[in-house]
Amino acid sequence: MQNKQLPNVHFRKEWDLRVRTWFDQPGRKLSRRRARVAKAAKVAPRPVEALRPVVRCPTVKYNYKLRLGRGFTLEELKAAGIAANTARTIGISVDRRRRNRSEESLARNVQRLKEYKAKLIVLPRNPKKRTAEDVAAYKNAAQVSGQVVPLVDDYVAEAPRAVTAEEKKTKAFVTLRQANGSHKVAGRVAKTAAYFKEKKENSASKK
Repeated sequence: MQNKQLPNVHFRKEWDLRVRTWFDQPGRKLSRRRARVAKAAKVAPRPVEALRPVVRCPTVKYNYKLRLGRGFTLEELKAAGIAANTARTIGISVDRRRRNRSEESLARNVQRLKEYKAKLIVLPRNPKKRTAEDVAAYKNAAQVSGQVVPLVDDYVAEAPRAVTAEEKKTKAFVTLRQANGSHKVAGRVAKTAAYFKEKKENSASKK
């Protein structure tokens, strides 16, 4: 028998005090479900979710896809004829930071708001101002669990095709740089043209 070091297996680390368990996962799942059901019953017959806008995903890789955004812009609400402070009280989410970068997104979300507004049933706070038709429509309304106006992605993938000769001649980088330069100097060009036009008119009137 050789004289070797006695093995030390480090058994006194109290590892069981530092173990994170997940035994309550089924119970928490049930609690979340009951909370969702209770919330839906509390707000009924109002929709469970607030209405959200349709936006494009960021980056060139995913910008062909549509998804739900944080909230509608002030410009979209104004075009739909809804005040920003009133929008939150009737189940419409508002995002004061987002800006509309295209007419397409503005038109799409304005149409979304108008569809929601057409389906909306709002009872006046004063019971004396409520009509029998409004009360009946409110009682018969069915609660919507998801979005009242569903998200419809009308994107159609383009079939593969050969590149045309005209497309090969097109220089995208040069076109973009020229457009950018023209946009930068548009104000100065217009001001200069107006100055020379006025100068020419003044010299003609003197003659």
